[in-house]
Amino acid sequence: MDVQSEKLELIKMLLETDDKAIIEAVKDILKSEKKEAWEKLTPEQQEKINIVIQKENRGDIVDF
Repeated sequence: MDVQSEKLELIKMLLETDDKAIIEAVKDILKSEKKEAWEKLTPEQQEKINIVIQKENRGDIVDF
């Protein structure tokens, strides 16, 4: 099964559950993954990303 199919299957499973503990566990895993990815960046890379985010928030960057 390809990644897109796996994602769709996971979405389907999440939509079918009412178990808040499962939903929170999935959220925690995804948040942890993002945090780990951020921490793997060098301080210079983090700074560049933060600058771009600030510019975008001010409207200095225009998407076409």
